[in-house]
Amino acid sequence: MRTHPWLAIATALLGGSGILGAVSTSLGREATTAQSETAPPPAAPVALDVRGIDGEWVYVEDRTEGRELDQLGPPMASKFSLQVDGGAVVLNGHGSGHRDVRVALDGSVTEVKEATSIARYRGGWKNDTFAYEVSFERATGDQPAGIGLIRRSFRVTEDGLLVTVAVDPPTGSESVALYRHAEDIPMPTPAKAVIGDAGWLAGPWVGTRSSGSSIEERWSPPGGGAMLAVSRTINTSGKMVAFEYLRIVERDGGLVYIAQPGGGKPTEFVCTEVSATRAVFDNPRHDYPKRIVYELAADGSLRATTGFMKGGTPRRFDFARPREGR
Repeated sequence: MRTHPWLAIATALLGGSGILGAVSTSLGREATTAQSETAPPPAAPVALDVRGIDGEWVYVEDRTEGRELDQLGPPMASKFSLQVDGGAVVLNGHGSGHRDVRVALDGSVTEVKEATSIARYRGGWKNDTFAYEVSFERATGDQPAGIGLIRRSFRVTEDGLLVTVAVDPPTGSESVALYRHAEDIPMPTPAKAVIGDAGWLAGPWVGTRSSGSSIEERWSPPGGGAMLAVSRTINTSGKMVAFEYLRIVERDGGLVYIAQPGGGKPTEFVCTEVSATRAVFDNPRHDYPKRIVYELAADGSLRATTGFMKGGTPRRFDFARPREGR
């Protein structure tokens, strides 16, 4: 991981008079900032260099102790951002569907009001850590109460950003994970391969998802250093609900898998393993999936799985050759 200037922490002082905190309105949600009646009195001046947490962060690994392999995963979104703006931190991608939530560092409360609930954010900076909590007030009714409180903390370490998430403390769960800026996550070493090594993937493949919808991929034979494919998902009423353009291309003595869901921006995955029945493509800088695996079974069926680099429960797609005439 390259060294950032912010790892050499500079010191600035936060005066006891507090910091100005404004709140933005986004996606039709009303956000207002109010000083909590129970907020503690202003603390003595503290070291303040919150700039180190600024930017977009991508999940690297789960560091929660005592978890089984299939329980590993990000404690919040696989990718989120923290934007330092004066005396506040603006949150995006932190869950709850809220965007541009401005959390002041002076302990004041930001309220995000929705039709049936109010979320209250309150945070601060202490001991080189940005921490905030969000509590939820829901309208009474027959709906389950759901989560009442979430506490999150963010601390820059030599390895990256260490994130701790506690849900309904002290009796709820607590998770710890490492995040990094995408450019600080090393890409894997590619396996030596040519496009013909993935030739067994060529042809049409069809499968059925648990929802009952059908999914298919149609791969061209190897040629010109590439294989091309298109994927589509058709729901039970016969309507196409998703499509994707796919490529496997030769590059620098190896293979690269390029995916474009909905024909959008391409995402590349490096081939790290290839054989006559299996191909693994990795991109640890991507939020999800980070790994795509194709495996050819002895009966001629094909299984594709997508997931994290380590642990969790991968998503599985089973394919077979279509019947004659399809």
